[in-house]
Order: sequence, then structure tokens, then C-alpha cells
Amino acid sequence: MYHAIVFLPLAGFLIAGLFGRAIGAKASEFVTSGFMLIAAVLSWVAFFQVALGDTPAFTVPVLRFIEVGSFDVSWAFRIDTLTAVMLVVVNSVSALVHIYSIGYMHHDPHRPRFFAYLSLFTFAMLMLITSDNLVQMFFGWEGVGLASYLLIGFWFKKPSANAAAIKAFVVNRVGDFGFLLGMFGVYVIFGSVNFDTIFANAASIAANPDTTGQVVFQFLDWSLTQAGALTVICLLLFMGAMGKSAQVPLHTWLPDAMEGPTPVSALIHAATMVTAGVFMLARLSPIFELTHTALMVVTIIGAITAFFAATVGLVQNDIKRVIAYSTCSQLGYMFVALGLGFYSAAVFHLFTHAFFKALLFLGSGSVIHAVSDEQDMRKMGGLRKLIPTTYWMMIIGTIALTGVGIPATVIGTAGFFSKDAIIEGAFASHSAVAGFAFTLLVIAAMFTSFYSWRLIFLTFHGKPRASEEVMHHVHESPPVMLVPLYLLAVGALFAGFVFSGYFIGDNYDAFWQGALFTLPDNHILHDAHHVPFWVKLSPFVAMVLGFLVAYQFYIRSPETPKQLAQQHQGLYQFLLNKWYFDELYDFLFVRPAKRLGYFLWKKGDGVVIDGFGPNGVAARVVDITDRVVKMQTGYLYHYAFAMLIGVAALVTWMMLGGSF
Repeated sequence: MYHAIVFLPLAGFLIAGLFGRAIGAKASEFVTSGFMLIAAVLSWVAFFQVALGDTPAFTVPVLRFIEVGSFDVSWAFRIDTLTAVMLVVVNSVSALVHIYSIGYMHHDPHRPRFFAYLSLFTFAMLMLITSDNLVQMFFGWEGVGLASYLLIGFWFKKPSANAAAIKAFVVNRVGDFGFLLGMFGVYVIFGSVNFDTIFANAASIAANPDTTGQVVFQFLDWSLTQAGALTVICLLLFMGAMGKSAQVPLHTWLPDAMEGPTPVSALIHAATMVTAGVFMLARLSPIFELTHTALMVVTIIGAITAFFAATVGLVQNDIKRVIAYSTCSQLGYMFVALGLGFYSAAVFHLFTHAFFKALLFLGSGSVIHAVSDEQDMRKMGGLRKLIPTTYWMMIIGTIALTGVGIPATVIGTAGFFSKDAIIEGAFASHSAVAGFAFTLLVIAAMFTSFYSWRLIFLTFHGKPRASEEVMHHVHESPPVMLVPLYLLAVGALFAGFVFSGYFIGDNYDAFWQGALFTLPDNHILHDAHHVPFWVKLSPFVAMVLGFLVAYQFYIRSPETPKQLAQQHQGLYQFLLNKWYFDELYDFLFVRPAKRLGYFLWKKGDGVVIDGFGPNGVAARVVDITDRVVKMQTGYLYHYAFAMLIGVAALVTWMMLGGSF
């Protein structure tokens, strides 16, 4: 069964990729989507067997991979509750995205290639989440990077899509460099890259910490003891997670990824690439629990990212970019939970987020499909009655994202259970930066509510701002696009209520079965359920405030936002330009790199290497031969004259005392 779950998407990729032209677009769609549906159903079977059943964690061998001395790496599937949860998320969302794409990409002439890339993306993510060692995880890690490059730049004739694909690829290489160094460090410290060995050694270190101060690791001329080495390793691994999961300052690729088709955005943001970093830290929780310094850094970066992305989302006008910054912000919530040691809450939010974020992205795709590919919300409005089904699906996604629910009860949407749990955990945590994280997360919750309802009001309410021609052609999406929205809406509404008891509630131990590790002195799971009522109320109040301000600005007084933007032009431009991160990186890295490259090209390669090397030698040979050629006139008297000069020179030399 597990071989089918992982390899069916690969089979779909190979069939559509190699034989797509021969079998046609329709067959490619049906093959890839059919395989994904089977994989999704089997994933739910695995979830009920492993996570909700009595089946203990186990390993499924696939093949031998690397055996060099004591270094032994095999390809195997690690099946436990964490894997089962991720299988459900990845395959369910991917299957729905495949089906949705049949309608959304109907007019694209390159559908076989598109569906092949989608299946390749899914296979790479499955390889990552089922990994039994760091090497296998890295192969999947790089696979999702490659597939994201192919999908973001799918419309490769569009310059902005090419630029976005290259940007995503390059920024992720920065993070991946840290991941590689961290992986090397893990092997040095633990003597293996296999998770079972690593976790066993980590448990031994936790039980018997090294107090000798002996140097065990050299890094950048630093002599590190065991504690310092573990901190550096975890920070390097987190650097990889920052790239994949778009944490500040390696977040800049994520909004630009909107240049790809909308189904790609849904797959990247809801189930695959951006969740890889969260999964990696959750999987390696036994290592991260050994270093409080690294966990504090994770918490700080996560809180800053949640706040930063929420502020930028306040003023964006592209419907997909607003949702993209929402993803970035919600990932910040997940990393705060990871940094606090509240791993189950992070994975729970990843689980629920997949449903409502995929719903929002696919819903926005339905809007874009209806308004002739327009993405600027300022050119929409008045769509509520024209596409009512899409409207209500977007409403469900919005109330799930903003966490609508009644505090201290079990009545609420998916985001209410998972997001509020992280905020409560931040308050309950004993981390030195918990207060900082709690404050920023509550503020981010208010901003999230504002920009989410701003999107709804600008897109669906008010007077139409599109041309009459566009409004005349507005139509509801076909059933093949709407059915995936219905299924995702069910998850967005009820996933939190149904599964909160398992992820973070009374059934925690029976559900996780040791798949996540926390030290005995980490009581955050217990303490998060016993915070003061005002703490439980704070995200609700923030959510209501955000909604009321958005309602005032975009329903009752639509001129107010323009007036505020004019009055605070500096702040507005600061947020509109995303805190000028792109401009800063362009100044610090891109331009100097281009200048250095131009100098090395023109001076180093052109003048030095070519000038004194192959081209220079060739040029001198040509010069000499040109002169020699000029001496060959073809006139007999010229040659006789040259011979006489030679004879005269020899006689003169002999007269002056020369000899042969």
C-alpha cells in the first residue's frame, strides 16, 4: 500500500511527461488525477490504521542506496503518525488540485506537461515526508525545489514567470546550503544520518548531557563543545527550513511564486513546499529539544515573520498575493509553536491550514477564471451575486483563516482550534521570548482578519469596478472546479473540531505514539489548556476588531483607505513595497554580483584569460603568419636578392672572425 501511495504520482509523471503528446491532454489529465485519487484514498486508510488505530510505527524498505564503510543509507519509508498526517495533507490537497486543474487549465495547450509537473511535485514531497534518513529527506527536499521551479515558470514565455522561478530556486539554494552543513554536522556528532540512530543518540545525550567541556566540533574556526555544536547544527538545519518555508529573511521568493498558474499556488502554499520546513523541524524534534538557544531563534524568527507578512498583506492589491502573504504569516505561527516545543500544535495548524488555504487559493482561481484572468482586486467588486458559490466558498475559507469561533468552547472553524492553540501556548510557555511571540501573534491575528475581509469586500461587495465587457462575461466555474472547493470547505469548517482532541487534546499520547519528542520538563501541552480566559479571548477580540475596521473601510466608508494612504504616504509605500526587502537585496547582493560578474567576464575572461591565453596566442600566430605571407611575393628577383643578402651576411661574418 505504501509503495502505491508514494510511487503512483511518479508513475503519473512518467506517463504524462514521456507519452503526453502521444496519448493526448485528456488522457494525461485522467491518468495523473486518477493515480492521485487512489493515493489520497490510500493515505486516509493509512491515517486511520496508524494515527487513529493501534498499528505501531514501522519501516517499509525500498532499496539499498549507499554503503561506504560505516556509512549505510537505504531508501525506506518511515511510517508513523507524523508521516500519516503529512500523507493525508499532501495527497488529499494534491488530488483536489489535479481535479480542479482539469477545469482551470482547460484552454492551455501544454496540459500534459503541467499535469506531469504537478505529479512530480507531489512525488518529491512524498519522498521527503516518508524519509527514514537525512539523505533521503534531502533528495525530496531538492526535488520539491526543482518541481517548484518548473511550475512557477510553467508559462516560460512570460518574463516575470521566468524571473520568479529563478528567484525561488536561488533563494532556496541559500537555505539548502545551511541544510547540507547541518546534515554533515549531524553525521559528525551522531555518527549516522539514519533517524533511528540519531534519535537514540539524542535521547542518550538528553539523559546524560556532556559537562566535560570537551571540543567535539570545529566550525568557522570556533571550537565547539557538545552543547555549542548542537546549537550550530540546529541553526543550520533551521536555515534550510527558513528557505523552504519562507521565513524572514528568506521569504522573498514566496509572493513572486504567484506568477505560476493558480493551482500551483494552492499546491505550494497548502500542502507541499512551504510545509517541508515545518515537517523537518517536527521530525527532528529530538535534536532541537537539546538546544534552547536554537529554539529561541526559531520562535523569534517565526513571530517576526507572522507579524511582517501580516503587515504587508494589509495593502496588497493582487488577490493571490494577499493570500500568499497570509501563508507566510501562518507559517510564522507554526514556527513559533515549534520554537516553543509545542510541536503538535504546529503540525495541527499545518493540517488545518492545508484545507482553508487550498480553499482560498482555488477560490481565488475561480474568481480569476470568472473575470477574464484579472487579479487586481481594485478592478473587481460586485461579484457576490454573479458567482455566489465561489463567494460562499471564499467566505468559509476566510472564517477558517481568521479563526472564527466562540472562545473556551468547541464551537469554531479549523483555524479557531489550531491558531488559537498556538497563541495560548505562546502565553503558557516558559521561554524567555514567549511574551514577545504572544504579542506579535495577537497583533498578526488582527491584521489577518483585516486583510482577509478586505479581500472579500473588495472582490465581492460594492459596485463593479471592472469594464462592462468583463462583467458581461462573468460566470460561475464548472463543477470540476467547484467540487474540490466543497470538499476543502468541509475540512476548513470541521477539521479542527474533529481532530483537536487527537493532535493537542486528551488523546495526544495514543495518537502521536512518540512520533514527536518533548523533554519531560516541557509542560506546554498541559499549560496551554489552562491559560486565563482573557488569553483565550484575545485572538477573538483581535479577529473582531480586524473585521470591524475592514467593514468600516470598504463597506461603510470606501474613501477612508485612500485618505489614510495619502496622509501616511511613507508608511503606505513601506508596506506596499514589502518593507523594501527586495530593494535591499538588490542593492546588497544582486547588483554587486552583476558588477562582479561583468568585471570577471570583460576583464578576467576577455582581457586576461582570452587576451593572454587561447585568443592571445592565436592572434600572435595570425600576426606572424600575416607578415610571413607578405614576404612571399612570387617574384624571382626578390628571392635572388634575399639570397645575395644572405651570402653577403655570411661572408661578412667570416671576415670578422667567425667560423663554422
